[in-house]
Amino acid sequence: MPPKKKTHEVTLALEAGNAAMVDLGKMLGPTGANMRAVKVEYDEATAKNRGEIIPVIVSVFEDRSHSLAYKTPPTSFLIRKALGIQSGASNPLTQTVGTLSQTQVKEIAERKLPDLNANDIDAAIQIVAGTARSMGVKLAS
Repeated sequence: MPPKKKTHEVTLALEAGNAAMVDLGKMLGPTGANMRAVKVEYDEATAKNRGEIIPVIVSVFEDRSHSLAYKTPPTSFLIRKALGIQSGASNPLTQTVGTLSQTQVKEIAERKLPDLNANDIDAAIQIVAGTARSMGVKLAS
């Protein structure tokens, strides 16, 4: 049997274990995918990470079937979660919203490594540190 032909590919950032049908409808409506099936599959797969934002790539095929590929949460989300803050600084040059320890930076880098353009943990740490600085987060020495 020949491989199915992909007709659409949509990337969504949804709340783990509780995807909103409104968000799915806006993005998946034009593709003809079964939104209810996507929601159920997503919610079951991400239920253990409830409360996090888990991006997913939805591939829709000619026969309207779909496949889901899960990503790691955005780096900024993981930094905000580690610090317990709602958002980064509005002006990161003059404001500081918190301080991340080296341990926290390494934990975030290890979690993000599969999705980052980095070959090793040291490069991933540099990427996470750069995101933190752009949010107005200081790094502990």
